Amino acid sequence: MAEAIDIRELNVRIEQQSGFVTNLVHGMDQVIVGQKHLVDSLLISLLSDGHILLEGVPGLAKTLAIKTLAQLIDSDFSRIQFTPDLLPADVIGTMIYSQKDENFQVKNGPVFANFVLADEINRAPAKVQSALLEAMQEHQVTIGSDTFALPSPFLVMATQNPIEQEGTYPLPEAQVDRFMLKVVIDYPTLEEEKQIIRENIMGALPTVRPVCSAQEIINAREVVRQVYLDEKIEQYIADIVFATRYPDRYGLSELKNLITFGGSPRASINLAKAARAYAFIKRRGYVVPEDVRAVAHDVLRHRIGLSYEAEATNVTSEEIVSKIINKVEVP
Repeated sequence: MAEAIDIRELNVRIEQQSGFVTNLVHGMDQVIVGQKHLVDSLLISLLSDGHILLEGVPGLAKTLAIKTLAQLIDSDFSRIQFTPDLLPADVIGTMIYSQKDENFQVKNGPVFANFVLADEINRAPAKVQSALLEAMQEHQVTIGSDTFALPSPFLVMATQNPIEQEGTYPLPEAQVDRFMLKVVIDYPTLEEEKQIIRENIMGALPTVRPVCSAQEIINAREVVRQVYLDEKIEQYIADIVFATRYPDRYGLSELKNLITFGGSPRASINLAKAARAYAFIKRRGYVVPEDVRAVAHDVLRHRIGLSYEAEATNVTSEEIVSKIINKVEVP
């Protein structure tokens, strides 16, 4: 009974705290046509203190989406265009000698912002990728002998183009695993495409004003951490992740030769965090199995290693996750 009262109280708190979510979604809808899943994924990353990797062909509003989100939250935004000649100092900053003061001074790089867009991350060499990924993991960077904390909230949205492979450096699995979500962006529908044409030929896109502060996001994260996660849901999350490692234990022996490695404990943690954030967005103080299913593809698609057999038969990690979700028993 006490638990039921707590959840009721939590629902009330979420109702009070999550008002800005409606304002953010409304603001995004003014600029971005369609792409509902992209907007939800950005909010989940933001509320879970995670980072997001977007994959899609050029021109699907990936850059515009994060730029708009940064404008709506009254925060700093920076964009780094990754190229093969980029250096780590171009991302995190460097030491510059000042003749006036006769000493070295730190010049912060573009990573010192609340929202960082790493455009075409797979175009930069490994050294640059690892410099950014250290910042993502530790929320700090080291320049010279000094360590500097990054601002809060800190969200990295990286994009990669799945078509061009020439002149690109694919992200190693260990680095891709640092991204909480990997979201695949698809083309808009025919009706949405017509609306996009209409809005763009009319002239400038609508300008948006801040609807919340960075502090509100930090406060909301505290509430998201309190969203109730039942033991049965924990078991469900663990079963889904274990099924990616040992599919034969869950009656999915046909997947055994298609998977080289499954999700790590980081997959389980991020699945729980993302499900909590999704429940918060839906104004609920507790997680239901549908929340887990809604975020499972984005959390797991980049955490499953495909064998040569899977690649030869054109089986994707997407299909493997779908089979697992359909097979694992729902509490």
